[in-house]
Amino acid sequence: MNEIDYITPKNLEEVFRAVEKKKRKIKFIAGCTNVIPYMRGEAISPELLIDLSSLENLNYIREENGIIAIGALTTISKLTASEIIRNQSPILFSAASLLGNPLTRNRATIGGNLADASPAADMAPPLLALEAFVHTKRGEGEGREISLDKFFLGPNKTVLAEDEIITHITFSKPKDSARGIYIKLGFRNSMAISVVSIALMIEMEGKVCQKARVALGAVSPTPIRVYRLEKNLEGKEIDQEIIQECSVILKEEISPISDIRASAEYRKLATSVLFKRAIQEVLKGEKT
Repeated sequence: MNEIDYITPKNLEEVFRAVEKKKRKIKFIAGCTNVIPYMRGEAISPELLIDLSSLENLNYIREENGIIAIGALTTISKLTASEIIRNQSPILFSAASLLGNPLTRNRATIGGNLADASPAADMAPPLLALEAFVHTKRGEGEGREISLDKFFLGPNKTVLAEDEIITHITFSKPKDSARGIYIKLGFRNSMAISVVSIALMIEMEGKVCQKARVALGAVSPTPIRVYRLEKNLEGKEIDQEIIQECSVILKEEISPISDIRASAEYRKLATSVLFKRAIQEVLKGEKT
């Protein structure tokens, strides 16, 4: 491993001052649950590590005027301990509870989980279903708001520039009529990387689906929203025929790979099964 410089800025001004000063390969870090294994495996070779973990102003969970905001350095364990997340976005609470083990949840951050851009990232499907936005900053006065469904470009690739960081994530508080569920399939337990994961949010008026949001992990090069399936649900009474139609659509819309965890064909079958299970649970009327 080559010699690497390491700095721990105390505020954003110091972060971007370091970026301007050091014209070298930069890697922002916080929990390091993925970065250290990548470096050991020589998948990445940064020349400067900028540790953001001391930036307390990026570590928070707030709800104001119907908008929930989560600082990028908020740990996964803090999500699971938050009454705001548990009560206002239980689909995200469920996903956070299933990420890794307690040691990992104490270190991993929501911003890092998204920036890593793993196709199997646990935070991505529920946040996609919640129609979340990623907020970023790049130097003095520069920032942008990016819809999460436009954020991922490919495995471990995002729209972020090398010197751009995530500052926070926002999404609207779900309506009281909204129902959601997150299901993760792994071959050992919650510590396992997802073989398939699904996040489903629907709003019903009587027996008719008014709005549907369906997001998947580990079945495409990036976490995805399944827009065609959503349109097939909206404006219809959800019965077994519609559910079967959606299962067929799912298989056509995803492009899983075969790897050491599962074959592509297994992932297609599992996605269909998980969707049927998810929508049946949601239609029971319990807010999950």
